Amino acid sequence: MLGIALLSLSLLILPSNLWSWYNKLWSLALGSMLSILHTFTPLLSYESLNSMMSYDSMSSMLTFLTLWISLMMMLASQNSVKVMNNSCSLFTTFLLMLNLILITTFLISNSLLFYFLFEASLIPTLLLILGWGYQPERLQAGMYMMIYTVAASLPLLLLIMWMNGELLSGEMLMMANLRNQMISYPYWLWNFMTIIIFTAFLVKLPMFTVHLWLPKAHVEAPVAGSMILAAVLLKLGGYGILRFYQYFNFHTSTTSIIIFSLALWGGVITSIICFRQIDLKAMIAYSSIGHMSLMLAGAFSNTSWGWSGALVLMISHGFCSSALFALANYTYEKTHTRSLFLSKGMLMLIPSLALWWFMFCVMNMAAPPSINLMGEIMVFPSTIFSSCYFLISLGLMSFLAAMYSMYLFTSTQHGGSPKFIKPFSNFKTPGFTLFFLHWIPGNLLIIKSELVFMWI
Repeated sequence: MLGIALLSLSLLILPSNLWSWYNKLWSLALGSMLSILHTFTPLLSYESLNSMMSYDSMSSMLTFLTLWISLMMMLASQNSVKVMNNSCSLFTTFLLMLNLILITTFLISNSLLFYFLFEASLIPTLLLILGWGYQPERLQAGMYMMIYTVAASLPLLLLIMWMNGELLSGEMLMMANLRNQMISYPYWLWNFMTIIIFTAFLVKLPMFTVHLWLPKAHVEAPVAGSMILAAVLLKLGGYGILRFYQYFNFHTSTTSIIIFSLALWGGVITSIICFRQIDLKAMIAYSSIGHMSLMLAGAFSNTSWGWSGALVLMISHGFCSSALFALANYTYEKTHTRSLFLSKGMLMLIPSLALWWFMFCVMNMAAPPSINLMGEIMVFPSTIFSSCYFLISLGLMSFLAAMYSMYLFTSTQHGGSPKFIKPFSNFKTPGFTLFFLHWIPGNLLIIKSELVFMWI
């Protein structure tokens, strides 16, 4: 794992004239292969690399996801960045910088350094949105993202600094000791700390009520920005929640039950909001909020099955949402519109692209053999055992996910082709490679499913 992080660092610091676009592409491919081979090693327990870094199988899987999606981003951006723009070296620098920050965040064991890296990932993302976004509103979208996430996580910084002073250590493993020391503290103080800790991660995730920055950021971001934002940056919030739950030894409190209920019913509401969207990317972004609500339900169920299912949903959502944003970008390049009312009849124009739309819409609704199905099978029982009243919201969320996935497919692929669309060339080989490399891990990992969820 440390070798993979060093590979990303070496790619970043080498002069750009020595490393062309394809050199960096192949180097990321090598890093992705090394990371997936590492997940097949039998080191599923907690391993310490040094005094500051450690990893388990959750860190390994998220590192693999980061490197894999970074490779996919470069494949998807060849037309929009490499061919049409001369600033491809700057683009790859920001991409590799973000890659290095994310990998280090997943491997770090010091809580203060984790916080700084958690926030530092916003800077390259903001630069990608501002530099390669499509519309003038990208500045407003970038500011929305920064203000929401930074303002929500500043109280967490103060709390981490207080915890470090109490424990005389920044190690996340030491947090369980602080929980034992706080037994004599008032109950309201414990609830207040729970709110502070989870607010930072829930905004990053994001949960319903603190989600308004996400659709704006997705609509204005370039295809690479949307892919990394949906596939990896949202997972930082989920990773933080699972890590703090694991180390801080949270008991069920009034606050966590409220967040639990809000997450589930928020997922139902965002699934309904999907039907009102007319922008292709905004619809996929709202569907991401619905999927992350289900992941939150697994995390807050406080059971081993729930946590395992939450991790599986994070991984499957990473592959599925990244592919859907890449598909939306390919459709946009052909039709020059993201409107669901205008981009119709793609099945007649590019049948091969319609096949991939079908494959990933099916994956989005958690149909077999995707690991999305396995995650939902694990999250549903653990949530229902927490409270049988959650069965209604879970059933609605599952039904609506199938509905908006079918609506997304039929609205873009069926119908007569608009008269304003000019004839265009057929789908090229890099596009097939891109979608095939998204589909393979998202579906074939179910054969070796213990790699994904045996991290507890």
